[in-house]
Amino acid sequence: MKNVRLSRLIKVSLLSVIGFLLMYIELPLPLFPEFLKIDVSDLPALVGTFALGPIEGVVIELIKNILHGLFATKTAFVGELANFIVGSAMILTAGFVYKNKKNKKSAVVGLAIATVVMSIVAGVCNYYIFLPLYEKVLHIPLAAFVQLAQKVNPAITNINTFIIWSIIPFNFIKGIFVSIITAAIYKSVSPILHEESVNKELAKNN
Repeated sequence: MKNVRLSRLIKVSLLSVIGFLLMYIELPLPLFPEFLKIDVSDLPALVGTFALGPIEGVVIELIKNILHGLFATKTAFVGELANFIVGSAMILTAGFVYKNKKNKKSAVVGLAIATVVMSIVAGVCNYYIFLPLYEKVLHIPLAAFVQLAQKVNPAITNINTFIIWSIIPFNFIKGIFVSIITAAIYKSVSPILHEESVNKELAKNN
């Protein structure tokens, strides 16, 4: 039992570090303001969620953001808080859908629902939590976000349209992108993450 727990702890720690490192790789997207850059740092947490469970996935998401906050933050932890909450919305949704029925179809359905949930959570939380925190902690006026976004999308004229035309679609695209990669690589990495389950089964049979 101790070996199993230690194995899970090592895997959670390793996936957290990989997620932290992936946060350094950011790509801009056309039609979105330059401060919205896509990354795949939620990928290790999603893989961990399917292999180990949704709670472990959230822990991976938490450790990843704590590490980034300690070593690389440019937003006084506000960006990391946003990444954690929005990422966890996707992790928990996909994880619990998959947990009820562990098969490929359930994983795909879970990722699809999770992408929608993440986009909505991102929109609501940006409006009520993250953008006000940026304004209060970093002294960035909300109008600055609107102005930057308006340069690439004239339809954005205020904070409401900024949420509708930038935040929500950006996170929707990010969710699709991360989901596709997760579905593509999970089959090849899952045997490693499930190794302790295989060993337990072999021990029972011997």
